[in-house]
Amino acid sequence: MNQNVKGFSKLSKEEKINWITNTYFVNPEEAKQSIVKYWNSDESLQKLHDEFIENTLTNFYLPYGVAPNFIINGKSYTIPMAIEESSVVAAASKAAKFWGERGGFKATIINTEKIGQVHFLFNGNTEKLTSFFNKIKPTFFDDTQEITKNMQKRGGGILDIELRDKTNEIPNYYQLHATFNTKDSMGANFINTCLEQFAKTLENQAHEFADFTSDEKNIQIVMSILSNFVPNCTVRVEVSCPIDQLSEDKNIDSAEFAQKFATAVRIAEVEPYRAVTHNKGIMNGIDAVVLATGNDFRAVEAGIHAYASKSGQYASLSHVKIENDIFTFWMEIPLALGTVGGLTSLHPLVKFSMELLGKPSAEELMQIVAAAGLAQNFAALRSLTTTGIQQGHMKMHLMNILNQHKATKEEKQQVLDYFKNTTISHSLVVDYLEKIRS
Repeated sequence: MNQNVKGFSKLSKEEKINWITNTYFVNPEEAKQSIVKYWNSDESLQKLHDEFIENTLTNFYLPYGVAPNFIINGKSYTIPMAIEESSVVAAASKAAKFWGERGGFKATIINTEKIGQVHFLFNGNTEKLTSFFNKIKPTFFDDTQEITKNMQKRGGGILDIELRDKTNEIPNYYQLHATFNTKDSMGANFINTCLEQFAKTLENQAHEFADFTSDEKNIQIVMSILSNFVPNCTVRVEVSCPIDQLSEDKNIDSAEFAQKFATAVRIAEVEPYRAVTHNKGIMNGIDAVVLATGNDFRAVEAGIHAYASKSGQYASLSHVKIENDIFTFWMEIPLALGTVGGLTSLHPLVKFSMELLGKPSAEELMQIVAAAGLAQNFAALRSLTTTGIQQGHMKMHLMNILNQHKATKEEKQQVLDYFKNTTISHSLVVDYLEKIRS
């Protein structure tokens, strides 16, 4: 069967759906009904969603939940989370309540600097290029004045531009390395627009620079693009309490728990295989809030994981210290977030999230997101070092198994009662479900 299609993007939505279902599905009508079920009944709202991306067929739902009882810098929050993984919201909520009774989360913005680069090739004398750059540097600011004037009114804009020699890595390769403050905007479009103007200025000025040879005048722009690695756009978040307040279970000694917890973190600091899963748990909390607030979780993921490798080895993002009988758990992470622009002003649930959070600034949102990540990490490590991760996770996963096997309300209750104090696995649940059905 030839599955190629010409002019797909020009087809109507109905035509696209008909082609997809007739080409790929055994039962086209059933497949079409699955698509239509997830359309919004409000036509204008559905049209809004359709226009977020290209070739839209329907909406893909993720559960949208909330984690209450977060105290961050003395302020109370109920945090929105969009995620499909069982137990994440429950774990974050439980950790939030635990630390809320012990002073809450303390968060500090370290810096808010973002980065963009113009990558180019220059076949000539480096000293002449440096002299040329120093001479025309003010022109980069002048030529972007129209682009930056509104951002400057809000206290942001271009912070600095550097020329970087990378010829020891790739022959003739140089960068314009620019730093920006984009205030409450994530700033991707702003930064990229500035960078593309830098590239034009660089080319135009090079052609007019008398000291360049004809080869040197022909600077080759490779690309102009922001970086999602933002090691100077960082937030620190921490929790602390006396060791004797760490355990809520009378059967678990607080001092022993603190040491075991600290050892678990230390393992993630030195063992990359553990660190990846450790940090994935942190990202469960971070991504869920980033997604619920209309930010780019892929950019956040890439930047944070790069930051976790800054020592040359991938390592834990979170850390522990125990001093003078005080337990302190913290992390410092890069977060480039926005609260204006993009989906924040378009997607109804994103606007709902922002109002739920009290319409935070970008800096406040950085603190909220970081706290959610640390809460999730604490909850996971507490389970791992005490009862084991599966006890809580599988109980949350149990309902997914029951729904998968179309259990009735009565069957669900019987299964829940049976597994209240019994080890849970997919096969054991299925076996018990078949037993009560027979």
